[in-house]
Amino acid sequence: MNDRETGAGTIASSLKQVVLASNNAGKLREFAALFETAGIELIPQGRLNVPEAEEPHPTFVENALTKARHAAKLTGLPALADDSGLCVVALRGAPGVYSARYAQRAGGEKSDAANNAYLVEQLAAESDRRAYYYCVLALVRHADDPEPLIAEGRWHGEVLDAPRGANGFGYDPYFFLPTLGSTAAELEPAVKNATSHRAIALQHLLARLSEAA
Repeated sequence: MNDRETGAGTIASSLKQVVLASNNAGKLREFAALFETAGIELIPQGRLNVPEAEEPHPTFVENALTKARHAAKLTGLPALADDSGLCVVALRGAPGVYSARYAQRAGGEKSDAANNAYLVEQLAAESDRRAYYYCVLALVRHADDPEPLIAEGRWHGEVLDAPRGANGFGYDPYFFLPTLGSTAAELEPAVKNATSHRAIALQHLLARLSEAA
């Protein structure tokens, strides 16, 4: 049996429409732009009345797979999910999978502002500000797909004490990229879409699909 007859080949040939298992507006903008260049119609799960899935797992890949299978089961379409977050070296990888509710887990509110304030507070006594955005993508052709395609990407930078820039979302205003001399929130969307952790992961995913086609 060759690649055209395997799960990977089937996924490659069926990517006319893909459900994105997310209702995050920032992620939707980024993924829509990235998928448009690949000629794939990306359908947000909210448009198909798919509720958000639980994310109970301690690893990015488990959460991404859970979300992808959930969307595929309820729509009957191939589904793509990502799980991503900020990993800070001095904090042993935190906030990690809890990036979206980092402050909430410490008794605060669930918001970007609260998360960033709590992160800066946690790093107040640390000189090592290295961090990276991490993204894992999981693509399934159906809910019980035994061969999901998995791809990952890392975007290395460091955490600042004060925000810079008005673009992006999440930790972007505090995430400084030494190679670009700016924070993620200071980048034009086209630049971010070409260099981010999601862009890197998606490039890896599309490369695998191209090899299987």
